[in-house]
Amino acid sequence: MPWLWQKKGLYSLKLVNWHFWISTLGIVLYISAMWVSGIMQGLMWRAYTSLGFLEYSFIETVEAMHPFYVIRALGGALFLIGSLIMAYNLWMTVRVGEEEIASPVALQPAE
Repeated sequence: MPWLWQKKGLYSLKLVNWHFWISTLGIVLYISAMWVSGIMQGLMWRAYTSLGFLEYSFIETVEAMHPFYVIRALGGALFLIGSLIMAYNLWMTVRVGEEEIASPVALQPAE
C-alpha cells in the first residue's frame, strides 16, 4: 500500500496489530460458534423417538442455536471493527504517510 503512493511505511504499526488481533478474535468466535451450532443442529435432527418420528422440530433446533447466533454476531462485530481500523490506517497512510515518532534529543557534551 505505501508503495502505491510513494510513502515510507504505514501510518501506524500499532493499528496494524490492533487490526490483526481484533479481526482474528472475531473470526475465531464466528467460526467456532458456527461449527458448534452446526454439529448440535445435525445431532438434533438425527434424534428419533421410539415411534420413528423426529424428536425435535425445526423451531426447537433454531431456539437451541440462539446463544451461538449471539456469539456469531459478536464475532462478526469484532471482525468489522478490525476491518474499520485497517481502513482508517490505510486512509491515513495515503493522506499523511508514516506517523512521526518523537525521538529523544541527543544531548551534546559541554565544551
